[in-house]
Amino acid sequence: MLNKNEIISISIITLILAFTISLIQTTQAFLQMLLIVFLVLIVNITAKKITSFYLDSEIEIKMWEILRYGFQAHKQFKNPFPAGVFVPLILIAITFGKLKWMASLVFEVKAKTYRAAKRYGVYSFSEMTEYHIALIAASGIIANLIFAIIGYLIGFPDFSRINIYYAFFNLFPISDLDGNKIFFGSLILWSFITSITLIALGFAILLV
Repeated sequence: MLNKNEIISISIITLILAFTISLIQTTQAFLQMLLIVFLVLIVNITAKKITSFYLDSEIEIKMWEILRYGFQAHKQFKNPFPAGVFVPLILIAITFGKLKWMASLVFEVKAKTYRAAKRYGVYSFSEMTEYHIALIAASGIIANLIFAIIGYLIGFPDFSRINIYYAFFNLFPISDLDGNKIFFGSLILWSFITSITLIALGFAILLV
């Protein structure tokens, strides 16, 4: 289900996010957060993989990277900037640990070779539409929100919080994050999921 590169990316991001969230106050707290973050990522990724399968496509999970640094096409870094690693670290440094960024993984989607003939006719194109990509991205967010409810009901508030925080940060419509894919694929879908996530975020902050 996961290739070597995906496993490496997930492992690195799990370590980075667990570190930034726990700030290694104690070894036990770090190990606990390591497990929680890993489960949250797996929930998100599994939902996307399943959705892409039913849309006759496949996705590859990658670390969030930024290539352009300006609005003009020629303004690009020589090598992609690994934002998934450095943005969480930079943010806790400049906010003294108060704000913790959690959106660090993205995905690329590719239609399976038989997609065109199966769904759209032999002479139709096989590229994934922006709407279908939005559905894949949204499935991960929805899965995190569902598991946030489950975590709360079974008495694991930390797992519930991290699911909500992860969903919230991934909904930002910037760069190659899930929020950007959903926003341009379906503004209605993005608005709906964002509204639910903001309600869940308020609940996590005030009540959980």
